[in-house]
Amino acid sequence: MRALISVYEKKGLAELAQFLTEQGVEIISTGGTYRALKALGFSPLSVEDITSSPEILDGRVKTLHPLIHGGILYRRHLEEDRAQVEALGIEGIDIVCVNLYPFFEKLKENLSEEEQVEFIDIGGPTMLRAAAKNFQDVFVLSDPEDYPSFMVHFPLAESPEKRAYRKKLAGKVFNLMGAYDSAVANYLLAEEDKTYLSLSYKKVANLRYGENPHQKAAYYEALDTEGALKHMQILNGKELSYNNLKDLDIAWKVVGEFEEPACCALKHNTPCGVALGDNDLEAYVKAYEADPVSIFGGIVALNRTITADTAKKMTEIFLEVVMAPDFTAEALEILRSKKNLRVIQCTHKPSQSLAYVSLDGLLLAQEEDQALLAQLKTVTQAEPTESDLAELEFAFKVVKYVKSNAIVVTGNRQTFGIGGGQVNRIDAAKIALNQADGKARIMASDAFFPFGDVAEEAAKHGITAIIQPGGSIRDQESVDVCDSHGIAMVFTGMRHFKH
Repeated sequence: MRALISVYEKKGLAELAQFLTEQGVEIISTGGTYRALKALGFSPLSVEDITSSPEILDGRVKTLHPLIHGGILYRRHLEEDRAQVEALGIEGIDIVCVNLYPFFEKLKENLSEEEQVEFIDIGGPTMLRAAAKNFQDVFVLSDPEDYPSFMVHFPLAESPEKRAYRKKLAGKVFNLMGAYDSAVANYLLAEEDKTYLSLSYKKVANLRYGENPHQKAAYYEALDTEGALKHMQILNGKELSYNNLKDLDIAWKVVGEFEEPACCALKHNTPCGVALGDNDLEAYVKAYEADPVSIFGGIVALNRTITADTAKKMTEIFLEVVMAPDFTAEALEILRSKKNLRVIQCTHKPSQSLAYVSLDGLLLAQEEDQALLAQLKTVTQAEPTESDLAELEFAFKVVKYVKSNAIVVTGNRQTFGIGGGQVNRIDAAKIALNQADGKARIMASDAFFPFGDVAEEAAKHGITAIIQPGGSIRDQESVDVCDSHGIAMVFTGMRHFKH
């Protein structure tokens, strides 16, 4: 029997070669793998020994030869195939062990196009695909993690279980190649030029369950794009849940909107308290005070290092997750005193360019909502002050992340009321304003006011300035209401629906 080994990743190579040698399997190898095996004391054949053809084009062509692919692809149970390979002097290759050039990894190095293209593997995928297609007769190893299980199954007598194992290895090849080819396609094609949606993700872990205990779930990381949550580290607490991960994504995006120290308390994928402060403690206290009821059992994210005083305040209530770019040693010790509290360090800013939503039989893709304003136009007689403008921008950044219809009311760089997920805007406004209990002076809306009722309600609760996209055929109705109450209103020209 023969095995062809050509691997970029040399992990487990010595153990695999030793096993194959003990099983009486002849090893064929190429280039760097051949030299590595020789250095380890093995005596492989080179591909040139089989093909009598040298590697050419700086190693671009090594194994693309009938004596290699015929040996992999011929069907052992067909007499015609056996006769043909025998007539051509082709010997069977029964094991193919190949891993690919590190195209995924090299994407992170910002190589030139000429350099990156050299890491598009051709011979490796061709051998893997050939062996996977002929899995009835050939073992194909594309992952060093499979070497131990291969060593268990290979010596066993032929059986349905052994065939099922070869089939599983073959399936892993095409699963890998789908991701690999997608990464190459995404590198070469602009988004608007793609006919097919190419995604390249690798499973990180199975989760205990999904949104509910009866739903299975797992999470995957992108192989060809960056993203903040790829780089997070769990410093304390039990594993993250499906709902935790969804909430972390939104909370981190909220605080990522701000250069100032910012804190977002979040529950059920919706901000419940967002605040800016002069430091991490002030930002957290203000976010907590924005809604001390809803924060219980929630997620808290800050965009600053968490210090000991802030950590002490956090441990006074039950929180699921605390997330920040860093923690002082004392703060980390305090937070770790709560053994189930998940403490997450995340040092990268949000950077994903596309968002996806799965439907039944469809997948929606859109650009992430990374912009904020198209304009800032005052449409009322009353003009917002400089202080108002800063507060209006704060409120509008928060409202981006609240479920539509979304209303956020604020004051002193702190949310006092958040209304979202309602089927009409006036109910969302009433929820936010009633929660604020007269403390807010600024209102933000994610979309236009279809009637003047929201502005009327705002006036009843002491709102002095409103920011909204505008664009309704009845905009003037809301402008007139604001003028009658001396409220300043600005239009942004940009809607932020979040369904």
